[in-house]
Amino acid sequence: MLTHNKHRPLCKVWLEYKGDPLLGKGGAEILEAINKVKSISKAAKELGMSYRYVWNYLAKIEKIMQEPVVRTYRGGRKGGGGAHLTKLGENLLKEYRRVESYVGEILGDEEYWEAVGLKISARNRLRGVVKEVEKGVITAKVKISIDKPIVVTAIISKEAVEELDIKTGDNVEAVIKATEVMVAKERE
Repeated sequence: MLTHNKHRPLCKVWLEYKGDPLLGKGGAEILEAINKVKSISKAAKELGMSYRYVWNYLAKIEKIMQEPVVRTYRGGRKGGGGAHLTKLGENLLKEYRRVESYVGEILGDEEYWEAVGLKISARNRLRGVVKEVEKGVITAKVKISIDKPIVVTAIISKEAVEELDIKTGDNVEAVIKATEVMVAKERE
């Protein structure tokens, strides 16, 4: 049955190392739980997973990376042992959350999807002609002379300039998005 809900793009994010899947959503949840409760068994219980599954997941990551992501320690007479993330474990979790957040932000950004072809309101677009292109190592500066007596300067990636084949004299649009200026060009 079809619903009248608005469709939205979704994707799964995971980290790979040398072509091997390393860390996805479930793995990130495992590392977060261990970081929070300082115990593999308590983390497994909190997540509703078996201890064996969590242990094997950690072992798989460590085998791929050739370095531990969790350090365990034994308890003494007064208490049980515990676990904590190694620097590698912390960095993997941080990188996964950074990428997940970035992708989520893009997928949820209606202005972005409008800019790539799904309708843009006129108030966000300024038509003009490229007056100058300066390519750096990573970014490029594109100066656009707008029909009104204004020049907009956009700092965009060098790859974007090359992908759009932007040259001095091209007709483009400056797409204003919150705190940044993007550059759009009709495909020929």
